[in-house]
Amino acid sequence: MTGLEALPFLGETGHVISLVGGGGKTTLLYALARWYSAQGQRVLVSTTTHIQRPDANYAPDEAARDALWQAGTYAVAGVPAEGGKLTMPPYLDDWMTEADTVLLEADGAKRYPCKAPAAHEPVLLRSSDIVLAAVGKPLQDVCFRLEAACTLLAVPPETPLTPALLAKLLVSEAGGRKCVGTRKFYAVLNQADDAARRAAGEQTLAILKETYDVTGYLTHFEEGERA
Repeated sequence: MTGLEALPFLGETGHVISLVGGGGKTTLLYALARWYSAQGQRVLVSTTTHIQRPDANYAPDEAARDALWQAGTYAVAGVPAEGGKLTMPPYLDDWMTEADTVLLEADGAKRYPCKAPAAHEPVLLRSSDIVLAAVGKPLQDVCFRLEAACTLLAVPPETPLTPALLAKLLVSEAGGRKCVGTRKFYAVLNQADDAARRAAGEQTLAILKETYDVTGYLTHFEEGERA
């Protein structure tokens, strides 16, 4: 994991962290789960929408959850759904009270690197106190719900997604900050895999801070770390 070490809440416990947007949310989710578990925390991973069911660490019941925690790793909770996915379990609130840190995938982007949310998105629980807006491959790539993004940014579809436009999309209350309210909010730019993407990411972070007073972070994950 590279780049997450600077996140200001990593040394804390008791947070309910929701991940929204596009571009590596699931990879980021599990990287955080591994980090918190390594600190000895009981980590619960789940979703308020849908998430791919993992090959390991799935906890269908409390016994399996507790066994994973006792083994020093995180537990993934969810109700099996079509396509090998999980949906939000009805017992999520109860399980959250037993965890030290909760990580929730609260948005879907169909693996697109960025997105503009629909009317029903994201799905943030009232108990969630931190929101991470993820995005990947920031230059000249497509957005999920491209038409909505173009309307929000007032640009035609062929417009390259420049750092300035990406920053505007991330901080908009109709974009990355939708439904965030008074929660702590950070932008996480994933897939900063080469010099060009890092440079674009750094420009975006500078605009976020200087223009919108939003703190952001660049991350990069090796192939074996990606979900």
